[in-house]
Amino acid sequence: MDGSLGEGEGRPKTPWPLPPGDWPSREEARKALLFQPIQMGSLTLHRRTWVPAMVPWRATEEGFVTEANIDWYGRFARGRPAVLVLEATGIRDIPSGPLLRISHDRFLPGLARIVERVRKESGGETKLLIQILDFLRIRRRPVPRVYFERFFELKRCHRERIRALAPKAAALPEGELRRWLAAQTQDRLSSILDPREFQDLVYGARENVGDLQFPWIRDLPQSLPPLFARAAARAREVGFDGVELHYAHAYTMAQFLSRTNQRDDGYGGSPQARLRLPLEVIAAVRSEVGEDYTLGCRMLGDEVIPGGSRIQDACDYAEAFARAGLHFLSISKGGKFEDAKPPRIGEAAYPYTGPSGHECMPTTRIAAPGPWSRNVPLAASIRKQIHAKLSPQQPKPLVVTAGGICSFSQAETILQTEQADLIASARQSLADPDWFLKMEQGQGPSIRRCTFTNYCEGLDRRHKEVTCKLWDRLFKPGDPVPLSRDQKRRLLPP
Repeated sequence: MDGSLGEGEGRPKTPWPLPPGDWPSREEARKALLFQPIQMGSLTLHRRTWVPAMVPWRATEEGFVTEANIDWYGRFARGRPAVLVLEATGIRDIPSGPLLRISHDRFLPGLARIVERVRKESGGETKLLIQILDFLRIRRRPVPRVYFERFFELKRCHRERIRALAPKAAALPEGELRRWLAAQTQDRLSSILDPREFQDLVYGARENVGDLQFPWIRDLPQSLPPLFARAAARAREVGFDGVELHYAHAYTMAQFLSRTNQRDDGYGGSPQARLRLPLEVIAAVRSEVGEDYTLGCRMLGDEVIPGGSRIQDACDYAEAFARAGLHFLSISKGGKFEDAKPPRIGEAAYPYTGPSGHECMPTTRIAAPGPWSRNVPLAASIRKQIHAKLSPQQPKPLVVTAGGICSFSQAETILQTEQADLIASARQSLADPDWFLKMEQGQGPSIRRCTFTNYCEGLDRRHKEVTCKLWDRLFKPGDPVPLSRDQKRRLLPP
């Protein structure tokens, strides 16, 4: 498995040091590939810098844009990255907490204000994309008593397993037996419950694309293409420069692409069948928005989980997406529910707590070879296959790479060696939204450097407004800056 060790396995005794701050002079930056224009579909990008989607938890509970959302994206746009991607935005018109939605026209006025603010703050230089996604239902981890009283279906097979462990308990009336089950240890329950039942107890119930016993899951291949298509049409109408389809991490489309997808209806069980729905979504979106509109996807180079997809799967998927006409492929890694740690009772599982999550957002405590450019080889392999398999006449999507990129030499080397076409940075851009601009202007020593401790990810896990500890250390009571709900953290960087 490529880089499968997580934070707790082979963890270094001392953190990996930050790469040297070898910042270019203004003249050196002017000649660097990082700051040269490049074409992406119909868009001319002024640079090769990219701020990927990050969920800041600033929307209303109903999914509407707030002033805090507008300020957030305006602040990133002021740093003038070539591309800024709006956070994962839901395509279904269902309650989903403080996450943005584009599932109905009523959300468009707020989204239009973000578009307008980004244009203004960047002087029209930053291209604004929106990441659109679907996700399946997940419940919070239940109290054992509640689970066994309300949700657990007691069957004959359970009594037989109990009889082998505790004969007297097996003879109890149903109500008493349910209370007895609630009092047992996890080790004992793991031998009584089916694997899915045990998962629902320890992690909380979570739908997946293989749950064909549910009509709404079986019907996903029919319902999702028009939902994605309508959402993309709204994005174009409101002024976004393009759309990023979310085919990565723990969400619906990534589940269809996973080797773990064994659906028996033509949408799972083989590489071709797993690709079928993602390609149908691309076709539906393209039919709705036209050939000239910029369209790409976020996808995984490696799921990391046991039995999951690996880099060769990703290369083959990427080749299919390239042939389908996508203009860019943004490569990520891991971030799955399957290897997440059990959540606390009353909380939902979080897909960045296990080995796959640590690979997605590596910290300075990750095992060798360390976090810096850790996931770049995945993007390089994908780009190599696309350029080898497609004819010289065929347009090729730009490959975006990310993961622990926080210095000029890292970014420039990746581009010069053709491992990727665009450089994405989430956490370093969060620490200092101006860092690309400072490099370009020869002001590298003034960059506020991310320390990769995942303070921001810890806030995301608790659904708190995401900030950076480097901002928060600069907070002083009485400062005229917007504050978090607890009044202890800045909502905008200095």
